[in-house]
Amino acid sequence: MNVLFIITDGQRADHLSCYGNPDLKTPNLDQLASKGIRFTNTYCTNPFCMPNRSSIFTGKYPSIHGVRCNGINLNPEIPTFIHTLHDVGYYTYSAGKIHLNWQGSPYSRKSKSAEMIIPYLFEGKKERKSMPQSYYGLDEVDLTLGHGDAVAGHYLDWVKEKAPDYYELIRSRVLKLSEHMYSDSPIPQNLHPTSYIVEKTLSFLKRFSEGSYNNKPFFLFCSFPDPHHPVCLPKPFNMMYNPDEIKISPTLNDINNLRNHSVLKDYLDIYRMNWLRITNEKELRKFLAYTYGSISMIDSGIGQILEALNSHGLEKNTLIIFTSDHGDLMGDHGLLFQGPAHYQGYINVPLIWKVPGITNPGTTTNSLASSVDIPMTILNILNIKPKFHPSGMQGYDLSPILKNPDIKLRDNCIIEEDEDSQRDSYKLPTLRVRTMVTEDYRISVYQGHEDTGDLFDLKNDPHELKNLWYDENSQPLKNKLINKLLHELMNLQDRLPNKEARV
Repeated sequence: MNVLFIITDGQRADHLSCYGNPDLKTPNLDQLASKGIRFTNTYCTNPFCMPNRSSIFTGKYPSIHGVRCNGINLNPEIPTFIHTLHDVGYYTYSAGKIHLNWQGSPYSRKSKSAEMIIPYLFEGKKERKSMPQSYYGLDEVDLTLGHGDAVAGHYLDWVKEKAPDYYELIRSRVLKLSEHMYSDSPIPQNLHPTSYIVEKTLSFLKRFSEGSYNNKPFFLFCSFPDPHHPVCLPKPFNMMYNPDEIKISPTLNDINNLRNHSVLKDYLDIYRMNWLRITNEKELRKFLAYTYGSISMIDSGIGQILEALNSHGLEKNTLIIFTSDHGDLMGDHGLLFQGPAHYQGYINVPLIWKVPGITNPGTTTNSLASSVDIPMTILNILNIKPKFHPSGMQGYDLSPILKNPDIKLRDNCIIEEDEDSQRDSYKLPTLRVRTMVTEDYRISVYQGHEDTGDLFDLKNDPHELKNLWYDENSQPLKNKLINKLLHELMNLQDRLPNKEARV
């Protein structure tokens, strides 16, 4: 069976119409969900790009694979599930964002990254090396670096060849990557990075259908760097949603509670472009309108990909997955973007599976699942023997749930966050957060703050407005959940390397 893995960046679970969003128009992903199974309780292992993408590739938690936060390269010696697919005969291809190496500026010249943006912007001044062969198991890569229309990578080469008059304009926008939350794009839709990823994916499917890969099955990683900000939209998607008509977060005005939070109060609005930015209704409505336009543009591209899959006769033999690497606060509790506030909109991600012969059309499950479960599930669906799996994988095989949505495999999901990225700029202490989500509760603890934490009753308080941590009647529950969290964190500790001698 072939594998089509579609992933977006920074898309909350409730930012799809099939997940109940009353404003968004995502007909193609809705149709995919209607043909497969939709998970409502899926959580990332870490709510930042690099750590969770590394978990998806390795099947391990960030504390084990070592990518604790953005800016740490995934050790190429750690096997990925894509290595396994490659080794058993799959042709493995990626179009779009990968982000297993850092993209920004290094601390020293000794630091190297295969995904650094700078060499793509200053050709001739900075040597740009070709991608390593079999990049984390990928045979072929067409790379994007950045977000919105501020994107470098192989995309820039494509622009130079296809529309050279736009090359300098796009290059200049990459250099100003952090200047906009959202903007109208001067780049036409057919040259937008979303269109590049769609075009490259369609081209691969065409080559495959014509027999260019020696009858190997394929693994296709189709990775959109949006709707992550900056959100830069071409016509007509920049005008698709009216900001005044969009439903906004009911907890927008809850920011005063966070100002009194004994930990989070020190981390609010310290970097206004991407970290716990305090927002207001006017800004939020505009940002949501552009974000929704970005999601609709991606959905349109996914529709083309799914149609091509069908027209090439590949649909009946292709496993399809859709997910995102993390969410976004999007006005919840008065905040935008990312940071150590583990509210549901930030850690709960969409997950849709369509597996020929396994999933029943139009099913929904509220069973708990984690991003770390995805690779184990893929390998088991493909009947790849465990001896070929990467050693030490920590996820669950979700395939029983794909067959029967009522099955419960997990009783919790763990979210780890070691966020060091603000330390140098703002002299803040590094903040380590550990969160456990069950079907009924979310509990979060903060390293160095033994008397402070978060405890929310997700069934009776779905908007997470009443922190029960200090509630006298909730102390037995809190102690029980802390004990459970402690044992789960012990379970996640690595049991590698193996012992080499008898005692």
